[in-house]
Amino acid sequence: MKMFAAIDVGSFDTEIAIYEISEEHGIRKIDHVRRQLTIGRDTYNDGRISLPVMRELIRVLEQFRERMDGYHVEDYRAYAASALREATNSRIILDQIRNATGLQVHTINNSELRFMTHKALALRSSRFDRGAGGRMAVLDVGFGSSQLSLFEDGVLVSTQNLSLGVLRIAEMSSHWKTESRLIPDIEGELMDNELATYRDIYLGGMRVDTLIATGESINNMVLRGMKEKPGKMYTAAEFGEFCRRISHMTEEEIAEFCDISGAYARVMIPSAVLYEKVLELTGAGEVWVGGVTLCDGIAADYAEEQKLVRFRHDFADDALSAARNMSARYKGDRNHIEAVEKMAMAVFDTLQEKYGLNSRSRLLLRLAAILHDCGKYVSITRETRSSYQIIMSTELIGISHLEREIVANVVRYNTREFVYDEIHLESDLSQYDGLAKGKSEIVLEIAKLAAILRLANSVDRSHRQKLKDLDVRLEDGTLVMETACGENLTLEQYSMEQKEEFFEEIYGIQPVLQRKRR
Repeated sequence: MKMFAAIDVGSFDTEIAIYEISEEHGIRKIDHVRRQLTIGRDTYNDGRISLPVMRELIRVLEQFRERMDGYHVEDYRAYAASALREATNSRIILDQIRNATGLQVHTINNSELRFMTHKALALRSSRFDRGAGGRMAVLDVGFGSSQLSLFEDGVLVSTQNLSLGVLRIAEMSSHWKTESRLIPDIEGELMDNELATYRDIYLGGMRVDTLIATGESINNMVLRGMKEKPGKMYTAAEFGEFCRRISHMTEEEIAEFCDISGAYARVMIPSAVLYEKVLELTGAGEVWVGGVTLCDGIAADYAEEQKLVRFRHDFADDALSAARNMSARYKGDRNHIEAVEKMAMAVFDTLQEKYGLNSRSRLLLRLAAILHDCGKYVSITRETRSSYQIIMSTELIGISHLEREIVANVVRYNTREFVYDEIHLESDLSQYDGLAKGKSEIVLEIAKLAAILRLANSVDRSHRQKLKDLDVRLEDGTLVMETACGENLTLEQYSMEQKEEFFEEIYGIQPVLQRKRR
């Protein structure tokens, strides 16, 4: 059994949860403390965190450190989301925290944060099992932003971050020169604008069976407000009526009704409006309130990393499914993509053991193969650059920001000359616990995967899938790619010859395309 602490430095409050984690009993929360600290008010208004707020944050984290010592915590993870990540003085704040408390706080992006929340939900509900049937949407409402993810038969279809954080909206509305009773309707107009774009691009005519609601605001709303019907499952009518009731209360009435502070009551109004809007948008028949926090997600992520829990839900499939839907959105050539993915996997599996490639690299290569031509939608002549920009601008739940950079760079160097010193990584590598690789090793991984992608792409140069029966093997220092195809392979042979030099530079073996003897 391990004693583990999860710390969430949020936009509105900072919290710690202590867990017992074991292979036998799973994850058990034994303590939870929350301290209200509106870091986001500084960031969203001024762009930086003030000195008084920094000092208060350090004081709170020192208390958390003492609590961890009292429980003899063996390991911990501390994460900060948008309020600290977006502050112009974030690096200074993180350094001050480390010097004063000894705690290493890492900033994470939206997709990583929501991925952890999905893991916590997957541990609590069979709805996340693949093939569970039906369509569901997960709305994770945060103080800085919100995330809307669509699942079909337990597999992720799409996910999109929305700039509809309830603290951001509350701060914005505080500057509006209008009557307070009109604010919910104006907030609704603001949300309608962004949700309409989401509906047109991602939702289409899709309707969902279940809306899963997560986030601190919904946990407080339901636990403290739905007193007449305690529980986690509600009909759409029940939940919609509850949201309308909250949105038409004053902050003082909400504070009294839910027994919360005035500051919390202030963000309840945009929260209620947003949940009601998304309920209407998705046409969900029921609402399930998961009751999970980011701390629960951090614990679930850590327990999986330590192999203390095992998920029935396949999160790698989520990333692949989202990538395929993304490719379709950008009019990718489906048959060609499937051929390139299959060939890339055949080459990878042949080389994996000998060249130290791992299963995570295999997933990243598959994603690169699926997304390698999405940039043609923007520019045919600048395909790889456009593909890189699309991938970096799109969230893929299931991989980290650093892994997204690897995928984007593999695609970027699918056709252009590979220049080792040219590759720029946005990710701060010190933010990744247990990362055994430095930048040079990551660049080498990009090169290895790009060499395979180039080769796989070259043998379907005609986009006619001539080599469906391709057999790949290592033979006397040569990568033999053998086919019984009787068609003319001049284009494929020529294209492969153009790519073989880089492949041989990376792997030290020559790829050869040949016909099977009859």
